[in-house]
Amino acid sequence: MSHSLRVIFAGTPEFAAAALAAIHEAGFPVPLVLTQPDRPAGRGMKLQASPVKRYAQEQGIEVAQPPSLRRNGKFPAEATAAIDELRATPHDVMVVAAYGLLLPQEVLDIPTRGCINIHASLLPRWRGAAPIHRAIEAGDAQTGITLMQMDAGLDTGAMISEARMPIHDTDTTATLHDRLAEGGAKLIVDALIELERNGKLDSTPQPADGATYAEKIGKQEAALDWRRPAAELARQVRAFDPFPGGAATLDGTVLKIWSACAVEAPRNAAPGTIVDVSPEGIVVACGEGALRIAQLQKPGGKRLAVRDFLAGSTLAAGQHFDLAQPE
Repeated sequence: MSHSLRVIFAGTPEFAAAALAAIHEAGFPVPLVLTQPDRPAGRGMKLQASPVKRYAQEQGIEVAQPPSLRRNGKFPAEATAAIDELRATPHDVMVVAAYGLLLPQEVLDIPTRGCINIHASLLPRWRGAAPIHRAIEAGDAQTGITLMQMDAGLDTGAMISEARMPIHDTDTTATLHDRLAEGGAKLIVDALIELERNGKLDSTPQPADGATYAEKIGKQEAALDWRRPAAELARQVRAFDPFPGGAATLDGTVLKIWSACAVEAPRNAAPGTIVDVSPEGIVVACGEGALRIAQLQKPGGKRLAVRDFLAGSTLAAGQHFDLAQPE
């Protein structure tokens, strides 16, 4: 089915690529895609195109990659050129998903039908950069997708629609991300069909109560502080898969912890003490309860299940992980 509503799309990671693919496959014309400049990645630190750019290029869609859209920022010439290109590209609406650049009011004012943002939380909870990670880390029972009309604030615009989904106690950021990406893709296509049919989308202002901010994840957050309750550490490990992982130091070696669950503490032991080692898991005493580690990784090695890890390492009850220094 083909549609007449023309959509400029702005986004960068896999989450956004899923939405772009759904919009394109639903038959909406996409005259231009904005995505972040290629970034160095991987061991060789070669420049890599974003998932959104790769999809757009495969489909023959025009791509622009300005480093900024703010005329008064560090890249005034590039921002001006990108704004000129937006003005010169006939379109009706702009859809933004995890783009990663600030859109000034001047840009928000260009599309006649405004800018719609696909945000991976139930707003106003978890505005900001890392809503999926923070929802798991905080132990939220559910999350979802909110579509909103963008304004100049950080995720403060009026809400168009939402889709809710449960957070399972086995969810990692990776698994929840994939379900949310699918949900966001469906929600935006439904909204664009309605916008084309009715010429407008109803929206309601976000409630003033319950706003929280999902700060960007920093590498330094990986360190597990064994003085905290095991249940919190287990959530941290799930929230930080695939990035930055949980990290714990044993005899000067930093091990990555990729899978763990909270268990009853078998006996009173100081936080950070290994109380049990078996092929089923390495049990470490915490401030409250204990953490059973099921998957870990040595520097330069692969993620290994405990059984395989123990084949190449000697770990024994009584050893101590370093207590993470609070930042």
